[in-house]
Amino acid sequence: MKLWEGRFDAPTAADADAFNESLSFDKKLWRADITASVAHATMLGKCGIISDEESAAICEGLKGIYADIEAGKLAVEGQEDIHSFVENELVARIGQVGKKLHTARSRNDQVATDFRLYARASADRAIEALKAIISALLARAKETVKYIMPGFTHLRKAQPVNCAQYFNAYSEMFLRDLDRFSALRKRMNVMPLGSAALAGTSYPIDREVTREMLGFDSISQNSLDAVSDRDFVAEYLFCASLAMAHLSRLCEDTILYTSDEFGYWVIPDAYSTGSSIMPQKKNPDIPELVRGKTGRVYGHLMAILTTIKGIPLAYNKDLQEDKEPFFDAETTLESCLAIYTALVSQLSFNVNAMYEAAGEGYATATDVADYLAKRGVPFRDAHAITGKLVRYCIEHGKTLPSLTLEEFRAASPVFEEDVLTAVTTRASAEGRNSVGGSSTEAAKAGIASIRKRLKQY
Repeated sequence: MKLWEGRFDAPTAADADAFNESLSFDKKLWRADITASVAHATMLGKCGIISDEESAAICEGLKGIYADIEAGKLAVEGQEDIHSFVENELVARIGQVGKKLHTARSRNDQVATDFRLYARASADRAIEALKAIISALLARAKETVKYIMPGFTHLRKAQPVNCAQYFNAYSEMFLRDLDRFSALRKRMNVMPLGSAALAGTSYPIDREVTREMLGFDSISQNSLDAVSDRDFVAEYLFCASLAMAHLSRLCEDTILYTSDEFGYWVIPDAYSTGSSIMPQKKNPDIPELVRGKTGRVYGHLMAILTTIKGIPLAYNKDLQEDKEPFFDAETTLESCLAIYTALVSQLSFNVNAMYEAAGEGYATATDVADYLAKRGVPFRDAHAITGKLVRYCIEHGKTLPSLTLEEFRAASPVFEEDVLTAVTTRASAEGRNSVGGSSTEAAKAGIASIRKRLKQY
């Protein structure tokens, strides 16, 4: 039975029913729907809107439905949506009193409440998944704090950096994602139940009863807004998109750094695949898939923004389009974070290859310019002098560390013998001891800072 069919003389056409139904995807809300319905029925009883006996019967019936679905004894099927399924099943079990459940409630505030409950749990899972990948990155940072690797700008070797500093950089990105999801959870934790269809209700309900039972921080202050607000969906998808962007950047680095051309890292066999025709291949399919799925989540964000941009107040059926993008995005985000947490935990490192690469491409040129500037040469002049030294090296097939003191002094008399140690790869990295820098001590401080901030969540 449809919850609204009393108004109509003729049944809905079969194709219209198929087009209109949402049970195929919104059945994921069954836990939230039953939980919110128990709270609503309890409140109706406490407020004397229905009798205590009726309230108790409804709650017991709902809990039985919950238990049977959980145990796999009851298939969620055969109705227009999850709300119809639960209510019709309740009536079938406890009789006419089950029809009183929907007193002082509309499907509009019902679905808005269910979805917020569901999304709140989704945000909690995202927070836990982000904490897990940050912990994995911290572990790798701690292990690699003595390693040196190339730092890049424009995908060209720029300066030597501490390997731990590299992993800390991604921890910082995911910490921002963690902060966004935590803030989102607070903003979405507002209860719309009690707004009814759009204008509120004339029944003497107590919204604080349901708010407390459902663990919301507050109740919505405008019923028109409450039933039609899907900002929390768009915001979740935005947070998910940024987290996927950061994950995709890490994937790109992994693909590059594990290639034969770079050879810095090795992906474990357990997270690699081969070729059906080329026996030698070891393909980075996991990072490639994660990188590809990022665009999928971006698409869901654009879909919800487009859906809500022209909806007049208050509720419109367009909002049925909010759930499938959300459900797919949460699954994608959680699975990608989980698989990459496992993968990054098992990466191995070609320490010598990283160190040698870090010293290539005149990566310590900035150290030469800084050497001069620290001795009174204006930085722009120091930059020009160093540029000439680099050109000299290119023309004579040399590197900066291979230059003699005489060659340095030919460029500027300011150079002293200590320049020969200042231009080494490790000295370059260790010399940058500013907060967030590439020295060992700075990288260790970064690890400690990230651990401290992570504990806040």
